[in-house]
Amino acid sequence: MVGHIDSIETLGLVDGPGIRVVVFLQGCPLRCLFCHNPETWTLNDKFLITPEELVRHIYKYRNYFGTDGGVTFSGGEPLFQHDFLLECLKLCKKMGINTCLDTSGSCTGYEDILKYVDLVIWDIKALENDAYHKMTGQDINVSLDFLKYCQDNGVKMWIRQVIVPGINDNVSYINNLKEFIKPLKNILKVELLPYHLLGVSKYKQLGIPYRLDGVPAMDKSKCDELYKVLMS
Repeated sequence: MVGHIDSIETLGLVDGPGIRVVVFLQGCPLRCLFCHNPETWTLNDKFLITPEELVRHIYKYRNYFGTDGGVTFSGGEPLFQHDFLLECLKLCKKMGINTCLDTSGSCTGYEDILKYVDLVIWDIKALENDAYHKMTGQDINVSLDFLKYCQDNGVKMWIRQVIVPGINDNVSYINNLKEFIKPLKNILKVELLPYHLLGVSKYKQLGIPYRLDGVPAMDKSKCDELYKVLMS
């Protein structure tokens, strides 16, 4: 068995608690308007690796993990490579490595995977199906089913929402987001991430039209103000 990997970041500080190795897997069923990693949408042979090779590589950084760090599997959508991800997670747990899954929950068949995950970072794309479909090209129900399963099974979660000018950078949306989050359990952290332009050049290189062309980067100070509204 081999996995299709886009890249591996060592000593990551933002994708989960502590210092982490972040593995970006290829493949994703969504086509989010604000995606800054379009090179991960499909599987290719850029970087093939077995679960054993990958976990051995992750384990080399264990001295940096401390009590909070570990590995985060991101993407793309890491659930897209179900069998490879599952085997990696099993090996990580055998070696005592804390595991985090950064996901939109947009694939099915995650029940066995979540048995080996210490934390889920769940990415909210939109709150209603029409807006979700416009943002991602897919239906919201798969993602909501994933959330429900996490809730029903006591999975610890962070929640992330990208804030995009002209789409969801307003108090009305933030208040709706607040009401959505309120009844959820085991939520350890909520983050609002300002939309940025760092991935625009990738679209040009890949010959893919950039659908948010002309939309400016999100002002961080305004994003901070919206976060205060969310937390009030």
